[in-house]
Amino acid sequence: MRRHRYAKIVATLGPASSTFEMIETLFLAGVDNFRLNFSHGSYDDHQSRYDLIRSVETKYGRPLGVIADLQGPKLRVGVFRETEIILREGDRFRLDLSPEVGDQDRVCLPHPEIFAALEPGTELLLDDGKLKLRVISFDKDSALTYVVTGGALSNRKGVNVPHVALPISPLTEKDRRDLRFAMEMGADWVALSFVQRPEDVQELRKLVGENVGIISKLEKPMAITHLEDIVRLSDSVMVARGDLGVEMAPEDVPSVQKKIISACRAVGRPVIVATQMLDSMVHAPIPTRAEASDVATAVYDGVDAVMLSAESASGDYPVESVAMMNRIIERVEQDPLYRTMLASSHTEAEATPSDAITAAARQVAHTLSSKVIATLTNSGSTTLRAARERPMASILGLTPNLRTARRLMLAWGTHPVVIEELGSIAEAFKKAAQVAREEGFAEVGDEVVMTAAAQLGKANPLMVFKTGSTRLLRIMKIGEDEQAL
Repeated sequence: MRRHRYAKIVATLGPASSTFEMIETLFLAGVDNFRLNFSHGSYDDHQSRYDLIRSVETKYGRPLGVIADLQGPKLRVGVFRETEIILREGDRFRLDLSPEVGDQDRVCLPHPEIFAALEPGTELLLDDGKLKLRVISFDKDSALTYVVTGGALSNRKGVNVPHVALPISPLTEKDRRDLRFAMEMGADWVALSFVQRPEDVQELRKLVGENVGIISKLEKPMAITHLEDIVRLSDSVMVARGDLGVEMAPEDVPSVQKKIISACRAVGRPVIVATQMLDSMVHAPIPTRAEASDVATAVYDGVDAVMLSAESASGDYPVESVAMMNRIIERVEQDPLYRTMLASSHTEAEATPSDAITAAARQVAHTLSSKVIATLTNSGSTTLRAARERPMASILGLTPNLRTARRLMLAWGTHPVVIEELGSIAEAFKKAAQVAREEGFAEVGDEVVMTAAAQLGKANPLMVFKTGSTRLLRIMKIGEDEQAL
């Protein structure tokens, strides 16, 4: 089940994709990772879909990553007596903590943390940015605002407060319950919504340790001011363009997207671009040309993965959406300009032995025209370093750890394979050459570049699969298992 592309596909499961047959078909069409959105569905729904994913995984012997996406805090106004009101430009409108039903002059905003963070002139966006209010005055219980952009406002519409760091945890009580369930279920990744600052990621890390990968969803402009720290503290990052597009000007989103991608690539964190990538395919069998270009742009920028949301979860054409995304990726990666753009955006390796070895492996593979770089890893770090280099060769991620293999499904250009624990480096490299041939990455006579994280052991000269730094680089020719060139 080798993919003939580097960028990966994430697909969200939902009502349109909840049977074994559909999940299998989505996998065969190109899905590498499945997302379970905890904003919707019951625990029984998520467990059932998770079990079906693992059934597909077992049938095809191909690791599959599962992402549990936490809802995060949802800031919403209360309800109105008449269900809906019309706000006009220049109106005065009050937001307060009173639970009374709203009217033309006021409505409940049951979030004291918002009032605690306000300043005169702060702008509030309602209903996905369709309405804009500007704060005139406020206290700890209320705020008087001026309507900048009017329109219809109805019950429980969302509220965004751009460019303000709200004193609120990204983990609600619901999220904490969902997190416990997701980890017990066996999710490989947890996506953290509403990330504003590094402390938000640290809060989740204290709860999960290294037992599950953390994907920080960047959907708040405030997070961009702490971008480098958030990226380093995370295991992966998602460019969540939904709320990001609400809280900043649409013309700013593309440059911010590129900034996030660049920051992630610089330190080797897998980065996902998400939201409305093929949105018209929710109800149409083909995308708009602009959507196809949007997916292609992300691939040209070197992202690790692109994601489908409603297209695969509740749309009319889930399989066609995945197949289209797969074709776009393959077409981009066949373009000579793709390699030119990757090379121009490549960052220098950090001054560490592990990065030096990995950078050397990329250069050796290029010089020898090797088809594959085989990485031997326990935690996945050796393979992720190889992916950071964006080599022309495919990356074979060999690990005895199934959880690691599943998480590596998110990494650019990586084909994870679970192998048995081996006792010596000689055995490990021999196995790597064997797997490279069996998986269709190399033939007899081909040269394979191999890297490994290994440590000195008492019983054997070298023990592989011990979590540590990447220290070994070897070149082997398929069919000459014991001869290093």
